[in-house]
Amino acid sequence: MMGQLFEVSNAAKRMAHTFIKIFGKGREDLAMTITGFLVSIPIYCDSGFVILFPVAKALSKSTRKSIITLGLALASGLVITHTVVPPTPGPVGAAGIFGANVGAVILWGILIAIPMVISTLLYANWYGKKVYQLPDEDGEWIRPERISNVKAVDYSFDEDGEMPSTFTAFLPIVAPIILILINTIISTLIKVGKVETSPLLEALMFIGTPIVAVGFGLLIAIFTLTKGMDRHSVITEMETGIQSAGIIILVTGGGGALGRVLTDSGVGNDIANYISTMNINALLLPFMIATLIRFIQGSGTVAMLTAASISAPIVIPLGVDPVFATLSACVGSIFFSYFNDSFFWVVNRSLGLTEAKEQIGGYSVVSTIAWAVGFISIVILNFIFG
Repeated sequence: MMGQLFEVSNAAKRMAHTFIKIFGKGREDLAMTITGFLVSIPIYCDSGFVILFPVAKALSKSTRKSIITLGLALASGLVITHTVVPPTPGPVGAAGIFGANVGAVILWGILIAIPMVISTLLYANWYGKKVYQLPDEDGEWIRPERISNVKAVDYSFDEDGEMPSTFTAFLPIVAPIILILINTIISTLIKVGKVETSPLLEALMFIGTPIVAVGFGLLIAIFTLTKGMDRHSVITEMETGIQSAGIIILVTGGGGALGRVLTDSGVGNDIANYISTMNINALLLPFMIATLIRFIQGSGTVAMLTAASISAPIVIPLGVDPVFATLSACVGSIFFSYFNDSFFWVVNRSLGLTEAKEQIGGYSVVSTIAWAVGFISIVILNFIFG
């Protein structure tokens, strides 16, 4: 529901304009990545890309930067956050199945996402020069033979359009994250005996519970992003958002049921005992299952939730940190996006790429780079802190 309100209120576009101003002209690719990184917290990747792509296209037309660079930068920011940083539905569901602290998953997820974003941004810049494509005056795609032959022009944004203020646009996303992190900090301090429980701390912990915190963010969005909209329109937009979440609720429920079957039947313990006799790090199991399922059926959310359901009864008894097990399943679910992934088609159709070779060389490689760098980061962090 919050994502739907972000879409109709142009809050996402306001965020893009803000980051372009912060990073300055010449760093539009970085601005698009960071925008996608934050926008994808409440909005599904497909919707976020559709909302923000006109901004990338306008920037390409003015700056003469390849739309391939800007588009892939935006897509990578969107998909990386959507995959590894709660409170997006997939990571939250996986954390619940593994019994991981959501606040800790947010912190470690952001840390892991940084090298993933940097690596994909570098590739987007390289590939954008290799496949140099620009929009012309009529909105069609052209491919100048030499980059040096095209000149950039100055540009500015129309601030008079119907967009919320910067503070209003960011608040519904930032507030829930802060509340969840406060919950994590207080819980940790109580566990280590640094502070004693009190009614105030219990109230803060309750507000910082993921579902309550995100609900609080939704209330902020309703009261701040819907100015000028009548009550019926607001309710209609939120109902549209609920409809898009149905499959996520179904998969999460099914995943939890499968996990319970594995636990109660004893199959999970048998597999865990078998893995313990092999020279394989148990952290690999959710990663490998998610990677395989992602490659077969294309949905990252389904892949990470299924991998969590199958592997949780197995890897947790082996002593794997639930936070890193969660992130392992999440990162595995980003592997090699291709023809069975709806986001693959959204990105490539928007960019005007029609040749399969160029499509795979673009977003498919970007998602695979994020997958590889993400897993290397998890292994290193698990070795040090796990």
